[in-house]
Amino acid sequence: MTGKRSISIPGFGHRAPIPGAARVGNLLFSSAISGIDPETGQPADSAARQVELVFAHLQSLVDTAGTSLGHIGKMAISIRDNAVRDLINEAWLKHFPDPDDRPARHIQLAELPVPLHLQIEVIAIIPEGK
Repeated sequence: MTGKRSISIPGFGHRAPIPGAARVGNLLFSSAISGIDPETGQPADSAARQVELVFAHLQSLVDTAGTSLGHIGKMAISIRDNAVRDLINEAWLKHFPDPDDRPARHIQLAELPVPLHLQIEVIAIIPEGK
């Protein structure tokens, strides 16, 4: 595959004219993924629901791109408040249960617009033939 291809998923988008991710060769680079409720198009009310939706959108994004959570090499997470870390860790362990097979991860405090509690970005490999 040559060039670049935009990846978008139903129920999640950005206000700016950008895709959910870009595929470049066999690499997938996500845009910021946040806890947007697909039914309302707005951030979910609670931090717990936003975390749940972030991982659901991520799953949908990697599926659409032809890869999987297991092919994520790096996840960067921006949070507004440290209180959300426990929720993230709970979801992290659910989606990446094997301690010997998890992506690298970095969490940083950021000035996210209210009411966002977190945003994630990932880099993943897309297997050959996909």
